[in-house]
Amino acid sequence: MKEKLSKLSRSTAFTVLLFALAACLLLGGTVGSTRAALTYYSETYTSRVQMHDIGVSLLENGSRISWRDYGSRADGTWSENTGVLLGNMLGESEKLQLGHGYTEELAVRNSGTIDQYVRVIIYKYWADGDEKLRDMDPELIDLHLVNTGDEWIVDREASTPERTVLYYHTILRSGETSVPFSDTLSIDKSIERKSETVTAKDGSATTVYEYDGCEFQVEVEVDAVQIHNAEDAIWSAWGRQVTINGDRLSLN
Repeated sequence: MKEKLSKLSRSTAFTVLLFALAACLLLGGTVGSTRAALTYYSETYTSRVQMHDIGVSLLENGSRISWRDYGSRADGTWSENTGVLLGNMLGESEKLQLGHGYTEELAVRNSGTIDQYVRVIIYKYWADGDEKLRDMDPELIDLHLVNTGDEWIVDREASTPERTVLYYHTILRSGETSVPFSDTLSIDKSIERKSETVTAKDGSATTVYEYDGCEFQVEVEVDAVQIHNAEDAIWSAWGRQVTINGDRLSLN
């Protein structure tokens, strides 16, 4: 997954996108993770905002695992880390237990020098290597959401069983960390029952499990926009109409 730079010419939005991807081998009892990729979208912005003001980080269980922070120099240089999700979910010899809730507390930190509004997109799906398995049920991957309603607003119009879109309810000030939007991750035990018996020509029977050898994948995107002209910036960057009342964001 490669980093890319995209410049759009007709928007006043100023956004940062943080993208983290983790893949876990379900039945093999080990965890393997891909590198996170961070993509920065630089669009036309007002003179009040400088590139070096922007920074956003993804926190997992209190640790800053992925970020991109622009430096104070005018050349657009930045500091970034391409961490992984779920990298420490299992011990060295531990096997994944179906139905067990593993701690997975995810939050966002404003690591820049300006205040921001924040959006999170969570993707959950099954895969076989590089191939996404669209007939497998993403709802069996339970990233348990918390603080939804007042703190994190679920955009139900944009959400699907595979994708959940969240907006932080208020401005995330420079240096502040949001309340968590998840607390645990588990795989539904019902996959043990998703099997069929295959009978060979010699009469021998074999139980074949539907999810045997599959990987579950969780992706998290974090976007941030400036608070200056925030309603227009969010519409331009994210295609979502919102209302800002004081500091509080609500979906239209």
